[in-house]
Amino acid sequence: SFVSAKIDEKFDLIIGNPPYIRWKNLEYELKQELSNNPIWNKYFNSLCDYLYIFILKSIELLNDNGQLIFICPEYWMNTTHSISLRNYMVQNGYFEEIYHFNETPIFDKVTVSIIIFKFVKSKETKDKIKVSKFYDNQKLSDEILYNLKNKIPFNNAEFLIVSQFKLNERWILQSDDVRQELQILETNCLKKNQNTLFNLFDEDKQEFHTIGEFCDIGNGLVSGLDKAFQVNGHALTENELNATINVVKAKDLKPFVIDNITKYIYIDEEGLEEEFFKENYPNFYNHFQKHKSSLDKRYQYNRNINYWEWVFLRNFNLFKKEEKRIFVPCKERISNKDYFRFALVDEGVFPTQDVTAIFKKHNTKESIEYILAYLNNPIVFDWLKCNGIVKGNIVEFSEKPISSIPFRVIDWSNENEVELHNLISHQTKIYLKNQDKSLLYQINQSFNKLFSITQ
Repeated sequence: SFVSAKIDEKFDLIIGNPPYIRWKNLEYELKQELSNNPIWNKYFNSLCDYLYIFILKSIELLNDNGQLIFICPEYWMNTTHSISLRNYMVQNGYFEEIYHFNETPIFDKVTVSIIIFKFVKSKETKDKIKVSKFYDNQKLSDEILYNLKNKIPFNNAEFLIVSQFKLNERWILQSDDVRQELQILETNCLKKNQNTLFNLFDEDKQEFHTIGEFCDIGNGLVSGLDKAFQVNGHALTENELNATINVVKAKDLKPFVIDNITKYIYIDEEGLEEEFFKENYPNFYNHFQKHKSSLDKRYQYNRNINYWEWVFLRNFNLFKKEEKRIFVPCKERISNKDYFRFALVDEGVFPTQDVTAIFKKHNTKESIEYILAYLNNPIVFDWLKCNGIVKGNIVEFSEKPISSIPFRVIDWSNENEVELHNLISHQTKIYLKNQDKSLLYQINQSFNKLFSITQ
């Protein structure tokens, strides 16, 4: 195979579509081949992708000023385990052009984001990289390719000039302004006094505070068939009124605020028999009959679930806390927007499965309004767009990615920071009442002042 082949010749141009397979999915023979390969053993390990050795060995086979043009997934450009490959490339040449296809179906049954890059092997470097990005999920046409190649502006395309990548950094295909902005955010969120034995000699090990340290996070409740549990204005008995909860779905969320609350049926009685259910909740019983066949087909989570019961009350104890909470859609499409929808919700309101909830930990001093305004800040949007879990143009907001968001904690011994925290909290409370858009500018200006304290 190419991995083991002894090739003495050098080349001016190598073009390819290398295989990309995770170590755990490799056949035994391929793992053995890699384990005996000096390049693999020098630069990589079992946490690395099969793709990496194809890129590095191809560069080794180039003449000086030779070109490598590959089409491959983009994920290796910013993952931890590809740092050795990225550093090798920085030390042995430069990128001339990169084409990035986000949701574009380049190959059948392949859903990853794809890049095409031209890398030049050289002891010298160039300052800038030409980057062309295409965001649409339509198939490529001759016209689209022509426009991308010739940098002709059109819908769902973006053309950037990006500085060459550096050692020990994630490669982010964003403008220098955005990259500088993200650096400002991460610097602001750095933990203080990190001069421990573990990172004394490794600046790259510097850690920043994250939302997960200061907030509890949980994905919403699963009914299995939402329309069957929505009350929708039916006349109810007193028993039935007491067996409802207030629920917010993803479609009800806006930045900072919610649009709508829906009452859902929730019967908190273990071991309830159908006869008693029919007797005590007659309107619910009649309502459920038209949905019964669909309800019986729900995934049962290895339990025997009655048709009037929710199938998965995950994080229910968290949601019962008597305090305000922040809701955000579990998935957010950003192809046509430059904001996320983190919304403040009153106590006693529950999220469905398409919503993730965020609660202050009991020892967090920052206010819930401060956290809300922070999460809705444009700089956090840019950070998540570049560093979050993004598949195509959809950003995921399950517990893990929210936990990893850098968080700007307040130094409570610094009067200026405390004053800005209180101002942001106050401005946010006013916005929640009157939704005066001019306040959003003021809130963001207050954060800019807070970020500038650290610089």
